Amino acid sequence: MNLYNIIDNSEQVSFQQAVKQGLGRGQGLFFPETITPLDNIDELLAMNLVDRSAEVLSHLIGDELSKEAIHGIVANAFTFEAPVKKVTDQISALELFHGPTLAFKDFGGRFMAQCLAQFNDDGKITILTATSGDTGAAVAHAFYGMENINVVILYPKGKISPLQEKLFCTLGGNITTVAIEGTFDDCQAMVKKAFDDQELKQAIGLNSANSINISRLLAQICYYFEAFAQLDAAQRNNLVVSVPSGNFGDLTAGLLAKALGLPIKRFIAATNENDTVPRYLAEGTWSPKPTIATLSNAMDVSQPNNWPRIEELFKVKGWSLSELGYGKLSDEETKSVLKDLDKLGYLCEPHGAIAYSELTKQLKDDETGLFLCTAHPAKFKESVEAILGRDIFIPEALASRADLDLLSKEFPVDFAKVRELLMSL
Repeated sequence: MNLYNIIDNSEQVSFQQAVKQGLGRGQGLFFPETITPLDNIDELLAMNLVDRSAEVLSHLIGDELSKEAIHGIVANAFTFEAPVKKVTDQISALELFHGPTLAFKDFGGRFMAQCLAQFNDDGKITILTATSGDTGAAVAHAFYGMENINVVILYPKGKISPLQEKLFCTLGGNITTVAIEGTFDDCQAMVKKAFDDQELKQAIGLNSANSINISRLLAQICYYFEAFAQLDAAQRNNLVVSVPSGNFGDLTAGLLAKALGLPIKRFIAATNENDTVPRYLAEGTWSPKPTIATLSNAMDVSQPNNWPRIEELFKVKGWSLSELGYGKLSDEETKSVLKDLDKLGYLCEPHGAIAYSELTKQLKDDETGLFLCTAHPAKFKESVEAILGRDIFIPEALASRADLDLLSKEFPVDFAKVRELLMSL
């Protein structure tokens, strides 16, 4: 698999290099040189999740890894299901929260960890990543206890849910967590700054596990195929998928699945009040505003990292951005939608509710709708219970960590302090 740097096309790397390097020169994202459509979609849809995912990823990665090696990586990473649940006669939910940290990030985080374990030549690796909520837990648990790998996770202090924080800030060991007195965008900016520091990169073997890492993105393609496989023939016709969007990795993966030949009719990018992309699609001007804290905190991103990949894909495929649906929801509207879903008998959380709402607004009578549920409602226990006025069940993965002490350090928005920490590991 050959990939190129979107910013500097002269930088071309293999899949292994892209996984180990994370970002390219000038903070450029890596993008596949070729995306050849699959010619056996029907056969793939008849397979189970692991076998199908291994085939799709082998097609993308090529002979850089053997099919047996890729199948082993996938089998170790995808040890949980991604069920499609009916919500209304026309709309279903793809539940991506059945992994160990109860969020869709488990797919990408665990696949990346398995890839690095395959590629690591016993050299020192330091994973630096920013999280707006769920990435931190998925990455921390995927890499916890791995030899020669240190993980440092930056997150905005007070801007993720208490149970999200408990899930990854109570591990210790090779996992270091830092609460930054700023926004997710501040955290992300410091991650990018670290990658521009060549001395630091070489000294600590720097890598990132954000969705900027191509391995995470490729893993996420697989659950779009899984969702499609669970739908019957009638539901597969005119399928519209609504994606709760913050850093836009999830939507990028869905669009890549479509580029590979999965016959999804169209997508909707659903955001909260941090609506840089919806405004861009409506007005044609890229004008990020200061990040606003919302109920759907994992989407509190004003400068989404993966958007350049989406624009690159649309350019390569000759698609028009006018075909991409979009919309945003306020917190008050999100609360109302959560109550509506509860009345329908479906317990959801703010991110999924936003995707559902935009789907109901834009879905046509002859279309079938699917929205992504990216995290378990219990990860947002306090807000969901307050909105619905009742208690919700806490899974063991969360309950077992709820009373543990936080081990996080607290830093201001100061790259020098983060750099010092990284060099000390």
